[in-house]
Amino acid sequence: MKKTTTVNVIIFLFTFLNLQFVCSPVSGQAKPKHRLIVLTDIEADPDDTQSMVRLLLYANQIDIKGLIATTSVWQKTRVAPESIKKIVNAYGKVQVNLDLHEPGFPLASDLMSLVKQGPEKYGMTAVGKDQDSEGSEWIIKNLDENDQRPLYISVWGGVNTLAQALYKIKQTRPPAEVKRLVSKLRVYTISDQDDSGIWLRNNFPDLFFIISPGDDYGSSTWVAINSQIKGITNEEISNSWLTQNIQQGHGPLGAVYPDVSWGMEGDTPSWLSLIPNGINEPEHPDWGGWGGRYKLYVPDFAKQKKGSSGVPHQQETRAIWTDDADAYTPFIYSNFGRVVKPDTLRYNDNKATLWRWRQDFQNDFAARMDWCLADYKKANHPPVPVLKQSADFTVRSGEKFTLDASASYDPDGDSFSILWFNYPEAGSYKDEIKVLPENYPQISITAPVVDKTETLHFILKVTDKGTPVLSRYKRIIVTVLPPKK
Repeated sequence: MKKTTTVNVIIFLFTFLNLQFVCSPVSGQAKPKHRLIVLTDIEADPDDTQSMVRLLLYANQIDIKGLIATTSVWQKTRVAPESIKKIVNAYGKVQVNLDLHEPGFPLASDLMSLVKQGPEKYGMTAVGKDQDSEGSEWIIKNLDENDQRPLYISVWGGVNTLAQALYKIKQTRPPAEVKRLVSKLRVYTISDQDDSGIWLRNNFPDLFFIISPGDDYGSSTWVAINSQIKGITNEEISNSWLTQNIQQGHGPLGAVYPDVSWGMEGDTPSWLSLIPNGINEPEHPDWGGWGGRYKLYVPDFAKQKKGSSGVPHQQETRAIWTDDADAYTPFIYSNFGRVVKPDTLRYNDNKATLWRWRQDFQNDFAARMDWCLADYKKANHPPVPVLKQSADFTVRSGEKFTLDASASYDPDGDSFSILWFNYPEAGSYKDEIKVLPENYPQISITAPVVDKTETLHFILKVTDKGTPVLSRYKRIIVTVLPPKK
């Protein structure tokens, strides 16, 4: 009996750690998973279903706390929690096989218990006294938990369920408690899809909020996930690619991934930055990653375009995390000599902050979809970048330093390629620093001459040669001090 009890305790602790932490493949240390609640107007557009399928493939790496069906300007009087449950049911049929490839995928029954619904009302008509819903109460419950991790709210439709939660908190809690709970929230909304988004930003000025404001979707950062970019193939967002890599021959979860009607997975950018891939740092939207890169400022209302949804188009009253631009030159394959070379094309806009990673995260999606049916040896798994020096160090102006990735490896034994590049927009020093040769494991760089302290961001990208090719990263932050006086 005593032995049985000990074994049960060990099993419980292992399960708890899998639910709360994701293991770093480099250090072996457990890192807290990001907590996430999704608000989705599922059934207003097939792309919510598409994004939900992808999200569940990362359910072992993100601590999903709620899947809440909501309304939006496109679906004002209906919510569809049954559609979320349909996807969770499909996930349940492949969960055991997913666990063969990475541990920690939750049971479908556990995810099913997280499916909730918001009010069947539009926008601010559902915010106020006696307007509580199962969804708004669930958000408050998670905020009240004794958990120091931020609570990320990924909004794929209207945001009134969150607005009601914060309305109630403000009405029923002391100001200090309101401030503490609001400080735990991290909100990313896919533009404004009801009239409660601007209300939230105006009434809770300290609320962490990422958004391309208004309803001019074409100018937003998130739309780059499905935009056809001139000068590149765009194959990874084509309908034929989705059929081959996601929908057909990949089991029940792939089978519920619907065809594109308007745009592929417009909601996915709101949570892509939570995937622990080595470059994503969701607490630093200005550093850039799979979900795009954003800057904290008050956008110029005069330059904003008005869409046709009917959502209010108003001047922002405070700074928000919103669109910023990357100057981006892709690296392309070279058949002779050095394997990679810079393209002749140069892009400079906010969409480039997201689509520059698109082939990588689409391939990652395809690989995880393979995991639904394949055994470990017949599927591909991400390489592991390893740095031989710190990922955060300080040098003096004009000083040489070395970056070394020679200990990187691939768990499948695949060959892999290395790519180094400077990401000037992520640091304070904005002039690009060339790295040569870009694909050698050990490189030497001379720090720029500076007259004040500056930061440089370098990215190590390791890409295997399996099928599909998979990439992981390391971000190196170098602080450069001015010369000693």
